[in-house]
Amino acid sequence: MTRTSETPVTDSPVTVFGVMRRPKWIWALVLALVIAAIFAALGQWQLSRAVTSNGPNPNATTEIAKPLDQTATAGAAVQEAQDGQMVTAEGALVAPDFTIVANRLNGGVLGYWVVGRFDLSVAQSGGSQTSVAVALGWSDDRSKAETAARTLNQTSGFPAEEMLGRYVGSDGPEIKDSEGRVAGDRVMSTMSIASLINVWTDFPDTATVYGGYIVASTPVDGLAAIDSPIPQRTTELNWLNIFYAVEWVIFAGFAIFFWYRLVRDAWEREREEAEVESTHAT
Repeated sequence: MTRTSETPVTDSPVTVFGVMRRPKWIWALVLALVIAAIFAALGQWQLSRAVTSNGPNPNATTEIAKPLDQTATAGAAVQEAQDGQMVTAEGALVAPDFTIVANRLNGGVLGYWVVGRFDLSVAQSGGSQTSVAVALGWSDDRSKAETAARTLNQTSGFPAEEMLGRYVGSDGPEIKDSEGRVAGDRVMSTMSIASLINVWTDFPDTATVYGGYIVASTPVDGLAAIDSPIPQRTTELNWLNIFYAVEWVIFAGFAIFFWYRLVRDAWEREREEAEVESTHAT
């Protein structure tokens, strides 16, 4: 006589990984990955906007010389996008408006600039005359710089020429003593346009002057070229955009987590139904 077992034969329990491998949930995973990729792309876009660069592009616009009157406006302050731009200007140097400026670094060495006045051939902004300050050369020897300035001041007249150089914003005013005199040995130590105008001779009240100055590419005789490197771009960090970028990354992770949660809920529901059926079967 053969004895049969009364224990029912049941299928092996379904695992959560088994549910994941079903076509329905595989396609759901693909959709979740696509959504996560979109969110990640939006996060990267926000991150790219979080770091912004100011000023001119040193690899493009600044090194292409442009006419000064098309780059800046006489009588106006130098804008950040104009600072460091290579420019050309038509006009002539004016004597006896040459002087020296101390405390000028050239390749890390302190020295002196010889600076002067350059009158444009065509007046700008409706003025009777338009001028721009120019830095014409550098020397580490004060006497050599003073000799060069003296020679220029003794020149009876300068021919018209095209000035090529880098347009740079004015320095701040000099520090003066309690009597209003320039501190130290009365040699200018900043390239201040306002200070230069005060020492220029026969500068009419109706004339206009640029808010910046030109660093000449070619120095005058007896002086070295002024070190005028390509301007560096400055950057700013926008924390709000960084916050948005982090949010998009969280959303991308949530898309994957949401898919996993749906799969797990489906698996738990099937397990509960299997337990109920097993209970009724017994």
